[in-house]
Amino acid sequence: MHTAVISGTGLFTPSASISNEALVASFNEYVRRHNERHAAEIASGAMAALAESSVEFIEKASGIKQRFVLDRDGVLDPERMYPRLAPRDNEQLSVMAEMAVAAAKMALERSGRQPADIDGVICAASNMQRAYPAMAIEVQNALGIGGWAFDMNVACSSATFGIEQAANAVRSGSARAVLMVNPEICSAHLEWRDRDCHFIFGDVATAVVVERSDLAVSNHRFEVLGTRLATQFSNNIRNNAGFLNRCEDKWGDLRDKLFVQEGRKVFKEVCPMVAEHIAGHLAALELAPAGVKRFWLHQANLSMNQLIARRLLDRDPTPQEAPVILDQYANTSSAGSIIAFHLHADDLAAGDIGVISSFGAGYSVGSVVLRKL
Repeated sequence: MHTAVISGTGLFTPSASISNEALVASFNEYVRRHNERHAAEIASGAMAALAESSVEFIEKASGIKQRFVLDRDGVLDPERMYPRLAPRDNEQLSVMAEMAVAAAKMALERSGRQPADIDGVICAASNMQRAYPAMAIEVQNALGIGGWAFDMNVACSSATFGIEQAANAVRSGSARAVLMVNPEICSAHLEWRDRDCHFIFGDVATAVVVERSDLAVSNHRFEVLGTRLATQFSNNIRNNAGFLNRCEDKWGDLRDKLFVQEGRKVFKEVCPMVAEHIAGHLAALELAPAGVKRFWLHQANLSMNQLIARRLLDRDPTPQEAPVILDQYANTSSAGSIIAFHLHADDLAAGDIGVISSFGAGYSVGSVVLRKL
């Protein structure tokens, strides 16, 4: 068995961003137009008037201040309110692959690796642009990587689940190095017209190189001390979009074909699940939460992260112990914890312990315990 290390990470950030102020102005204009169009139904009681959003509501509910998106204009158009992404020919690089390749090139550079050094590619994301060919195989082809490639989806936990698969391949000797990418176009599966969730998501792509420790050349290596995964069925976060939709002969309200959640239930049920999962994983490695220098947690909601860290440390975490990036990136699904790791890891000293943890729909939770080399 070989020792696996994370030797490089990459981040692709779209050039367009949307502030809470711009988002609220667009949403409230949509609400005004909707209520005006349906004034008669609202007056008769047949339909409830839509309520406006506010910057204060968004920041109190989530801690999010802005988000990056692939298409700003489509999202902010009150008559559209979803991104406008032009179709591409089959011979062109797809949108998700393009994002993943950009992040992958950065990860390869930071790890000191060339495509020829990589034996496998995993594309782990909450939504795939298509069923097949696999996004991972398209990324593999675009980069000129040999070996194998496959897609996997464990919603917001996809990255930690992907890291475990990569680490297992490296540990067993079936691969020298594996590239794991997380392209997330969350703006396309968000209902921007729903006040309860219209502010949650953003777009991004991350990448991680996992390789054998004895072959690694990077100066910023993190030994994978252990990985642990868990799932528990729940309907509280759901997205029903799929190829069977056209067989259902369903028309009208298609709200369930996009992201939906019971936010309060998710908060109440997921936070203790994640804290217990991480504590149990650390205990199995004979480590204590107090000895962890940094927690790179899934970036879904500021209050969730603060509560999870508080349960683990028995006190409020410092910004250095549990860094936050969702204020600028919003919830980027599987990529969130990897963004936090990418941006807040280089300052750790040799021997420092850190934990990457992602959690979400399923329910699912994954943790990766690392030691800086």
